[in-house]
Amino acid sequence: MSNAAFNKRRSLNKKERRKQQVALQIGTIVAVVSLIVLILIITAIIKKTHSNSQASESENTQNDLYVADQPELDVQLLTINPYSRPGTALEQVNGIVVHYTANPGTSAIQNRNYFEGLKDGTGTSASSHFIIGLEGEIVQCVPCNEVAYASNDRNDDTISIECCIEDEEGKFNGNTYESLLHLVTWLMGRYDLTTDDVIRHYDITGKMCPKYYVENPEAWEKFKQDLANYIVLHGVKKESTENMQ
Repeated sequence: MSNAAFNKRRSLNKKERRKQQVALQIGTIVAVVSLIVLILIITAIIKKTHSNSQASESENTQNDLYVADQPELDVQLLTINPYSRPGTALEQVNGIVVHYTANPGTSAIQNRNYFEGLKDGTGTSASSHFIIGLEGEIVQCVPCNEVAYASNDRNDDTISIECCIEDEEGKFNGNTYESLLHLVTWLMGRYDLTTDDVIRHYDITGKMCPKYYVENPEAWEKFKQDLANYIVLHGVKKESTENMQ
């Protein structure tokens, strides 16, 4: 074999070995990436299963408990009138509706006084059973056994809660949020409701209320999980539904 032919064959062999090395490297990378993807998928499945298990366990636990401790209420009932407190009996409570005031920086008592002023006949009908302020104060405007004008078609079977907000974002601050957890879980125990019975105004009419918790549905889901956790942490054993009414 001539030197030229030998060198050509040697060059071809080097190229072939190089191709094999590249192919081996690519195969190794593909195998590693596939393994990483498989590990991530398995981890995600395990986390989801664990999360579902925790949620199921939390739900089962909360079904055996209720929050007996009534939150501190500033009872400032509205005057009975056609526009904000009609005095109509609320015979059955099937849900709790969370709202936001949509007027940043105002207090619970200011919003209560707005509802009171509607009795003079401005043409607007509005009210709520409770208003939670920026400091966590809870003002009760309408008795729980009466209808409030807050939740449209669900006025006749729900308790309504308005929450004050600091800014246009509409997220409840820590004080408001904690009082909301306490109030809602106490009402859940009182009326034998579950977290599925706690809804947003949006869920009834499609209105952007409470704004932040419509625009951020994951925050709403977290709130409902926080309700379940609150019951587990602060609840007492159910003995008789009669004791909760």
